[in-house]
Amino acid sequence: MSERALRVGVVMDPIADLTYKKDTSLAMLWAAQDRGWSLSYMEQEDLFLRDGRAHARLRTLEVFRNPVDWFALGETRVAPLAELDVILMRKDPPVDGHFLNAVHLLGFAEREGVLLVNPTRALLECNEKLFAQQFPQCCTPTLVSCREAELRAFHAEHGDVILKPLDGMGGSGVFHVLPDGRNLGAIIEVLTEHGTRQIMAQRYLPEIKDGDTRILLVEGEPMPFGLARTPMAGETRGNLAAGGTGVSRELTDRDHWLIEQVQPMIRDKGLMFVGLDVIGDYITEINVTSPTCVREIDDQRGTDIAGLLMDAIARRLAGRQIG
Repeated sequence: MSERALRVGVVMDPIADLTYKKDTSLAMLWAAQDRGWSLSYMEQEDLFLRDGRAHARLRTLEVFRNPVDWFALGETRVAPLAELDVILMRKDPPVDGHFLNAVHLLGFAEREGVLLVNPTRALLECNEKLFAQQFPQCCTPTLVSCREAELRAFHAEHGDVILKPLDGMGGSGVFHVLPDGRNLGAIIEVLTEHGTRQIMAQRYLPEIKDGDTRILLVEGEPMPFGLARTPMAGETRGNLAAGGTGVSRELTDRDHWLIEQVQPMIRDKGLMFVGLDVIGDYITEINVTSPTCVREIDDQRGTDIAGLLMDAIARRLAGRQIG
């Protein structure tokens, strides 16, 4: 690969609104800038297609390790996305129609040779909750349905269940239904939008009290430490966005077994950055859209996960040129 500095684009939520102390996208941008790479900033609404080519309203971006002044944006310019070497798709879910349209537009740039992290085909194929179901040996008993009778039967069978939408994040819309079934009908009605929307039901895992662990993989290789996100008092959701507390821990033998089950497919799909969510002995989700928890692990363990990802990106692009 030539020594030319890479041109990195990022599609993300408004950078002014991120949480400085824990934002993973910011860690990625720092790592890219530290390598002398140039940064271009986009929000989802900045993408557009003209005559079969993907374009965007781009703004040059500088990032700083300063909790009160962490970015500076330049003037807006319109340019084809093919001018970039790599695009980090870091728009948070929900994976709704707007998100999917943006991924389709990025696919046009990908076909012109831009490296997408993660690949658009994988983003379209790998719903974060459903993707894990391709590995039933790794999952707690699960049902996906929009029918009240089927969801009630699942609850009757398992007694203690979690109900959640298929397209949320950060614990949004997650309900814990106890064996008494209190409010089960209302919860099903709301989540399924009166039987028109598929949702997920899973047997409740009491091990959540010890944390919902995020395990990060770069090019299919696990980072040596995960982040156990423990629910706050009175909660069943360990998500940091729902008030959970994150404590880094070493991976267990069971964690490594779970990773071995999913590694071949993750690599086959070209997924460069993935987050597994593990409760007890089970994977509950496989995050491919905008995995987080880099900053918490790095702060507690002195690792440089975003740097490892940038090195992997550089190798991927170098391999294209050599090939």
